Formats: sequence, structure tokens, C-alpha cells
Amino acid sequence: MNPASAPPEILAFGEAMTMFVAEDPGELAGVEHFQRRIAGADTNVAIGLARLGFHVGWLSRVGDDSFGTFIRRALEAEGLDCRHLGTDPEHPTGLVFKELAQDGADPRVEYVRRGSAASHLAPTDADGVDFSALRHLHATGIPPALSASSRELAETMLVRARDAGASLSFDPNLRPSLWNSEAEMRDTLNALAARTDWVLPGLAEGRLLTGRDNPEAIADFYLERGARAVIIKLGPQGSYYRGSLGGEQIDFTVPGVPVAEVVDTVGAGDGFAVGVISALLDGLPPREALQRGNLIGALAVQVRGDMEGLPDRERLERLASTPQ
Repeated sequence: MNPASAPPEILAFGEAMTMFVAEDPGELAGVEHFQRRIAGADTNVAIGLARLGFHVGWLSRVGDDSFGTFIRRALEAEGLDCRHLGTDPEHPTGLVFKELAQDGADPRVEYVRRGSAASHLAPTDADGVDFSALRHLHATGIPPALSASSRELAETMLVRARDAGASLSFDPNLRPSLWNSEAEMRDTLNALAARTDWVLPGLAEGRLLTGRDNPEAIADFYLERGARAVIIKLGPQGSYYRGSLGGEQIDFTVPGVPVAEVVDTVGAGDGFAVGVISALLDGLPPREALQRGNLIGALAVQVRGDMEGLPDRERLERLASTPQ
């Protein structure tokens, strides 16, 4: 990346890991052959937006090891601006191992990420970011779960991006096993979500975080705390929107896109986020944003891999013009 080139218009941050996906079915203990890929909810969204033609930056750390080099090369090949991807000589790159998905069921995954380079992210990692050039920041609940210093970075990123006038999106992406307690997870993520414009929980996530049952009540929880819009993923049933438009509060549900065969559900929510965020940044109205989110989410579940189904702009426009 030429340091003299323009800074990113969109920024995402978090942990990218080297992922090994089993080539054979069955439990990981019996698998001998794997394919190497990259993994991370935050990177899935960053890659999806880059494929649609946005100038997207990635802020994180990787280890000074072959896995970190692989991640950097893979992200740059996807068009991400990696000027804010640091190399940590003291801590390793995180790894994840994933079973081969079968019959549409969620595959088992195992992580080797404790003490990873990305878990040592801190507010100082934001020092080189030109927030004045930033149009949008995407955040998830994963960095705050990695460590106290990474949580401080998340808070810093949201505050500085908002102060600079950028729009902000937040996907809770719950990882309960990384938190000390469920209460800590709820309090931390709800406080972060309240600082953003677009909150994108799944229905089960929203119920757990807010203690409320239906989409309307979950949305109101975040709208009452400062969010501009809440967009709830309903799985195959589609998605729900509640927020302001032209000074009035509106809400509606957009049906899901039918899928003949579900291959791998991992990454569907990230695909949905790519669709919604890109459409809103394109200036489309909320209903069309949810339609695009549903479409890309449906594409994601029809292929193996976390981000392999994310389309480029040409394919998206072709699919969007085809009756579903």
C-alpha cells in the first residue's frame, strides 16, 4: 500500500485469524486434511464492502509469523487497505479450526486465540488513523471481548469516528465464551451500541442483550438509548427495521430470500451486514437496504466458507435485477 494514497473511507477493526477448514466430514480429531483460509466476522464485512467497490481499511494486529503474513497478503488481495494492520513480534496470530459443514448444520469450530496479537490491540493502535477522512466505521462485539485493552480501543474508535462526523454501524456478534460473565457482556455491548447509528443484532442476540422478546421492543431499547435505526436479523424469515425516516418513525419487515439448499450458515449475518451497510452508504432507502441484506445473506449460506459467497458489484446488480 502506497502511504501517499488516500486514507480509507470505511474502516473496520478486530481480529483476523488463519482458518483451517476440514476437507473431510466428521470430528476434527479424525481429520487429516484442511484448506487454509482467513476468518473473522469483522474481516468478512470489510471484504464484502471492498468487493462492492468501497475503499475499506482494516485495523488490527497479526503476529510476526507465517500465519500473519498469509492474512496480510489475503486481505490485500481482496483490496483492503492494510496500512493500519500492525505486526506484533511478541504475540502470535490467532488460529481457528472448522469442521466441514454438512446438511446446513452449524459446523463445530475450535479456536487457538488466547494471547493472540489482536488481543493486545489498544487505543494507541488508532493513533495513525485519519478520522477526518472517514465516512463510515463498522464495529462488532468481538474486539471488546478479546481483552480490556481491545475494549478500550473499541470505545476510542467509536468516539473518535462519531466526533469526526462518520456514520457508525454495530453488529453484536456475541461470543459469550470470551466474556467473564453474561452481565458484563450485556452492559458493555449495549453501551457501545448506544453510541452508533445502525444496530444490527440477530433476534436471539437482541433478546439476550435487552431482556425483551419481540423485534419491536428490542429495537425500542436501542432507539431509546440513542441509535438512529435498529435492523434485526430474523434468519430465513428475513429482517426487521425500526427507525427514523424523514422525521417520522417507521418500522417494517422484509421477507427472506428463498434458498434451495443451505450449505454453510457461518457468515450469513456478516453478509447481511454487508448488504445493509453498502445500500445505506449508496443512499438507498431502508427497505431496499434490507432487501440487499437479505439477498447477500442468502448468497452466503449457499457456499462453504465464511466470505466466499460475498458478491462483487457487477454480480450484485445482476442478481438484484433478477426476480427472486
